[in-house]
Amino acid sequence: MTLKKKIHTVGALAALVALSAAAYWWQLRPAAGLSSQAKPSEGQAASPSSQGKGPGNADSKTPNAGKPSGPIPVEVGTVELLALPEDAQTVGTLKARQSALLKPEVSGRIVKLGFTDGQRVRQGQVLVQLDDSLQAAQLQQAEAQASIARSNLKRNKELLAQSFVSASAVDQAQAALDVAEAQVSLARAQQGRMQVRAPFDGVMGIRSVSVGDYVKDGSDLVSIEDASSMWVDFRLPERSVPRLKVGQPVEVTLDALPGRSFKAQIEALDTQLEANGRSLLVRARLPANAPGSGELRSGLFARVSVLLSTHQNALLVPEEALVPQGGQQYLIKLSGDASAPTAQRIEAKLGLRVPGKVEILSGLKAGDRVVTAGQAKLMRGEGQALKIVDVDKQGAARAGLAGKGAAASTSAASAASR
Repeated sequence: MTLKKKIHTVGALAALVALSAAAYWWQLRPAAGLSSQAKPSEGQAASPSSQGKGPGNADSKTPNAGKPSGPIPVEVGTVELLALPEDAQTVGTLKARQSALLKPEVSGRIVKLGFTDGQRVRQGQVLVQLDDSLQAAQLQQAEAQASIARSNLKRNKELLAQSFVSASAVDQAQAALDVAEAQVSLARAQQGRMQVRAPFDGVMGIRSVSVGDYVKDGSDLVSIEDASSMWVDFRLPERSVPRLKVGQPVEVTLDALPGRSFKAQIEALDTQLEANGRSLLVRARLPANAPGSGELRSGLFARVSVLLSTHQNALLVPEEALVPQGGQQYLIKLSGDASAPTAQRIEAKLGLRVPGKVEILSGLKAGDRVVTAGQAKLMRGEGQALKIVDVDKQGAARAGLAGKGAAASTSAASAASR
């Protein structure tokens, strides 16, 4: 039984090897046939083209190999001369000219509110009155004691004139009066602390207390703001600090009021930079009579642009004209005759950037033309002949032809329908 299994195993292996060899031969058979067909016969003559080619006539050896046969088509742009402003962009926050969160100095129960939410109030106006019955009684007691001390002083002075008392008695009476008047002042001050008054002219916020509430000293009562003029606080990096000064113009835009901008001026610079971000806090003032300033609110998110300087006679080229190579930027300038321009490669020294354009510091003048498309073939050398392609005109021509073709098709269709 074991011998029989071994015979079957050997037979299966032999069949598998035979099948693999047949498959391998079948895959190689077409390639071998093709290679045999591709070989020329021994007596077959070479083709005239093959006879004409020799070591001295190889295409790679021709003098004009690799060079374009005609002008290279390119698109061009013109160098513009403009006054280019240099500004610093940042974000900030609007703040009112004066703002305060009112809190009581002592604890007590509110007995009266002297304002309504959103009301405009005057400086010194009583806004919150706490229960001051105890302080009022203490004031009356102090005033009564002061009245007694005043009468005693007057009587002692009369007796001194008649030599019935000594001068020291008058001095003691005077000291007693001074103490009594100080007690009056103290009682009056304690009573005054039971009132919360407006520290300046402004508009009240929304109160967080009501009559009858018991508040502790330092509790939040209500906010007041003087929004007659607004500030915008923002930070600028340390590289911009040397070019900042008081009175510098600032342009402010708000996400809450899209499409509108406000003019401001720098009013103050902080004395030191922030250690973490190496930035300087700057405060600019918006004029009180600025159009739309009544819509401004404290805490609004602001986008700020500070004008640092203006580059007069700046030369600008389209960004598409720049060709990066080896860590540097290059331009292809058109030189020679305007009817037959040639390429001249120059290294670009970049200045400021604006959307779609970049300032070039040297190598160009106003009115020069630079290549904006098709620079790839021009970076291999200089002096190539160029053919200027006007993409706009070509597009207009194609659109005109397409329109004429559509009109012709419409006419033919209408004629066929008749």
